[in-house]
Amino acid sequence: MAIVNPRGGGAGDDDRVRLIARVEGRVQGVGYRAFVVMRAAALDLQGWVRNGPAGVVDLEAEGTRPDLEQLIRDLNEGPPASRVREVHSQWAPVRGHRGFDIKRT
Repeated sequence: MAIVNPRGGGAGDDDRVRLIARVEGRVQGVGYRAFVVMRAAALDLQGWVRNGPAGVVDLEAEGTRPDLEQLIRDLNEGPPASRVREVHSQWAPVRGHRGFDIKRT
């Protein structure tokens, strides 16, 4: 019996892309990294998130472009205690991340 991804899935690795993002604002100490992990899991994304220098949050996520575009919208909203000022993002080829982790800084 085949397992079907309820999100539609079925996309091959060639359909995947990597998002590299930096989030500025009040995003440390407010549950932002846990929020990113939760949203990434809901979107079936692979990658990592970490606190960066000067109070930013950095992340890489791999998945389909529509799912990553949804993640960017989520990043701009953030959890209730956050205040997102700006999300910088760029696209890159996938690296083959497995799982979605919080990296230590």
